[in-house]
Amino acid sequence: MSRRPAGHTRGRAAVLASLTVTALVAAGHPATAVPADENPLNQAFERAAGKFDVPRDLLAAVGYGETHLDGHDGRPSQDNGFGVMHLVSNPSSRSLEKAAALTGESTDDLRKDDETNILGGAAVLRSHADALGLDRAERADIDAWYPAVARYSGAQGPVAALYADTVYTFLAQGLRATVAGGERITVASRPVSPDKGPLAKADIAAPSPDYPPALWVAADSGNFATGRTAAVDKVVVHVTQGSYAGTISWFQNPASKVSSHYVVRSSDGQITQMVRDKDTAYHARSANASSLGIEHEGFVDDPSWFTDTMYRSSAALTKYLCDRYGIPKDRSHVIGHSEAPGNDHTDPGVNWNWTYYMQLVGGSGSGADGLSFGSYTTQQKGSTGPQVKAVQTLLNRQGYEAGAEDSVFGTTTESAVRAFQTARGLAADGRVGPKTWTALLSAGSTPALTTGASGDAVKRLQRALTAALGRTVAADGAFGTNTDKAVRDYQSSRSLQADGSVGSGTWAALQSGR
Repeated sequence: MSRRPAGHTRGRAAVLASLTVTALVAAGHPATAVPADENPLNQAFERAAGKFDVPRDLLAAVGYGETHLDGHDGRPSQDNGFGVMHLVSNPSSRSLEKAAALTGESTDDLRKDDETNILGGAAVLRSHADALGLDRAERADIDAWYPAVARYSGAQGPVAALYADTVYTFLAQGLRATVAGGERITVASRPVSPDKGPLAKADIAAPSPDYPPALWVAADSGNFATGRTAAVDKVVVHVTQGSYAGTISWFQNPASKVSSHYVVRSSDGQITQMVRDKDTAYHARSANASSLGIEHEGFVDDPSWFTDTMYRSSAALTKYLCDRYGIPKDRSHVIGHSEAPGNDHTDPGVNWNWTYYMQLVGGSGSGADGLSFGSYTTQQKGSTGPQVKAVQTLLNRQGYEAGAEDSVFGTTTESAVRAFQTARGLAADGRVGPKTWTALLSAGSTPALTTGASGDAVKRLQRALTAALGRTVAADGAFGTNTDKAVRDYQSSRSLQADGSVGSGTWAALQSGR
C-alpha cells in the first residue's frame, strides 16, 4: 500500500442467465431458499437484489471485484472504502453517504454490517441505473447494466471501463468463492455482451512507455515528482488494500498524494503503469527516490488475491526492471513495503509467497497448468485422470459445482456438465466431447486478439482451438504464425470471416462450442 512522501445482445443474455439458474437448481445445486442464519451472505444478496431490482449475480460480481466478498470488519481500504461492496467516503467519492441517504441506514451500520452494506451497494447501483434511464425491462438484462457498473467505480473514461470490464469478466468466467464461516457464493458463467455505450471508445488504455506488455494511465501530477535524486537500485512490492481499478483511480486523485509506478490485477495479471520509471512515485517514503514500486491488487490478510497469474505477471515485470536497471535479483534489492527503511506498513504480509516469487523472478518456478493438453479426449461418467480434473477445475471456476477436483468423473461432475451444457445451448448429455471442451476452455472475457498478442487470453484461445480443430495448438500464450493459421482454419471451417483476428464473432462461436 502506498504512502505519501515524507513532509508532504440483451434479450439472449437474459434468457441464458435464466436457463443457467434453472439448470443449477435442477442439477441439485444449492438453492437460495435456506434459513438466513445458514447462508447469511447469499440471503443478503438475494434480498438486496430483490428490493432494488438489481441482478443478483451482477451485485455479487461487483462485490467480489471490490473485496472478494470480505467486509474486513469495517476497516477502510486505501481510498477509505468500506464493507463487501466497498462504499467509499473520500474527497472525490461519497457512495457511503449516498447509500445512507437511499436506504435510511446509518453510515456506521453501512460500514460494519455486511447485510446493510450489500443493501447500500444495491441502492447505489440502482440509482446509477435510474440516472441512465434504464427501465424495468432493461434492468432485467444484465448486459444493460455496464454503464451503471462503470459509474459505481467512481472513476471516468478508461479506468471506469477497466472496472466494468473486470466485473463482466467475472460474470463471463463465473465465480465460486468461500467466505467467512464456510458459506459459498456462486455465480455461474454465462456469455456476456455488455452494452458499453460511450465507454466503448474508452475501454482501451494507451500502451506503457516503459514496459511494453502494460497499459498506461497517468497518475495525477501532484502524486509524484518529476525526475530522481538517486539511482534506481531496488523494486518495492506492495499490496493495494483495495481493487485494481479503485487503486488506479485513487492514484489519479489529487487528494491522495500517493502513487506507484505499476499496478497488477489479481484475476489475470494485467498491468497498468502510472508513473514513468524515470520519475519518483510516492510509495515508500525514504525509498522513493531509489526504487520502483509495484502495487498488487488485494488485501494483505486474504491470500485469495495472490493468484498464480498475478505472481507470474508481476515477476516477469520485476525481472524486466532488474535487467533493465542492473538491479540484483535478490531479497536485498527486491523488497516488501514493510522492509523499506522508515515505513510502518505490513504489506505484502505473511500471505505473500516470497520463495515462489523470487524463483519466478530468477527464471525458475515453471510448471504445467493442468489445463493444457496436446489433445482433448471425450470424458464421461466413470472416466478418470488429469483431463477429468481439468473438467472439474474449469466447471468449478465458472460457478458450476463439480465437487472435489479428484480426477474422478462421478455423478456430481456429470450434473455440473449438464448444467453448463444447458446454459451454453449444447446437448445436455453429461459427456465432455469436442463441443463441450471448446466451450469450457474458451469461457471468459472476449478481448480482441491478433498476431503479436500474448498472455492468458491467448493461452485460453489456443486450448480452445486445440479442442475445436482436433489438432495441437501449442498453449504458450504467444499469438504467432501457428496460432494465426489455427484461427484462420477455425474461422474458415465455421463460415466466419477468415482474417486471423479474434473478435466477438470468433469468441462467440468458440464459447457456444461450434
